Amino acid sequence: MRIALIDSGIGMLSTAAAVYAARPDADLFLSMDPGHMPWGARTPDEVIGRALAGARAAWETAGGVDAIVVPCNTASVHGLSRLREEFEPDVPVIGTVPAIKPAARSGGPIAVWSTAATTRSGYQRRLVETFAEGLEVTAVACVGLAEAVESADPREVADALSYAAGLTPPDVRAVVLGCTHYDLIGDRIVAGLGEGVALHTAAHAVAAQTLRRVGDLPHQGRPGRVRVLAGGRPAELPAAALTYPAGRALVAQESPARSL
Repeated sequence: MRIALIDSGIGMLSTAAAVYAARPDADLFLSMDPGHMPWGARTPDEVIGRALAGARAAWETAGGVDAIVVPCNTASVHGLSRLREEFEPDVPVIGTVPAIKPAARSGGPIAVWSTAATTRSGYQRRLVETFAEGLEVTAVACVGLAEAVESADPREVADALSYAAGLTPPDVRAVVLGCTHYDLIGDRIVAGLGEGVALHTAAHAVAAQTLRRVGDLPHQGRPGRVRVLAGGRPAELPAAALTYPAGRALVAQESPARSL
C-alpha cells in the first residue's frame, strides 16, 4: 500500500500518523512544499499549482500510489477538484474538511479555529450554515498559528495561541481545528482553553476514509516506510517535526533521502 500525502508543511503529520497507526505496513510519501508555505496566503491558482506539483512528485517517486491524501483545508478547498480530474478514477483523492458536523452534534457554543484565509472563505461559512444551523458558532482567525507550529518555536506558538484564545468566547464547549497544523498542539490548546473544551479534528476521519477508498489490500508483512519530498526533491523530515508526537511516531520509519 502506497499513500501520498500533499501539504505545504508538517501539518500533514497528524493525518500521516493516523494512517500509519491504522496500517503500519503502508508506505507513506510525504510531499511538502516548504518554499511556498503557507498555502493559505496564496491565490487559488497558486494553491492548485502547488498541490498538483506535490502530487505529481509523489507519484513519480513512488512509481504510482494507491491514494492521494490532501491533509490541508486550503488545498482541499481550491485544489481537490483539479487533483481528482488528473488522478481519479484510477487513484482516489481524499480531501480534508473541518469537523464542524461532528462538533455540532453535541450542541454549541462552538468555535472554529482556522487560518485567516479559511475563516473568510465561503467554504467555511457554508459548512457552518449546513451543519451548525441555529448554534452559536464563532469563527476565530488564528493569525500566525500555523506558521508558529511549523517553526516549533515555543514563544511564537505561545503568543499565537494566546491571541486565538483571547478571541474565543469563554463559554465555548467545542473547538473545531480547521487547520491540520493545529492538531499537532492539541494538548496545548486544551490547556489554554480548559479541560471542559472538546477538540474536534479531521485526521482520524481522513485516515479512515483513505483506507476505505483504497480497499482491502493485503498486508505487506513488514513495517511501512516513510519517504519525504520537499519541493519535489528527496528530503528528510524537518527537525521541527520531532517536536510533536505525530512526527516522532513517523521518524522511525523514515527512509534516508539518499535511498530514494
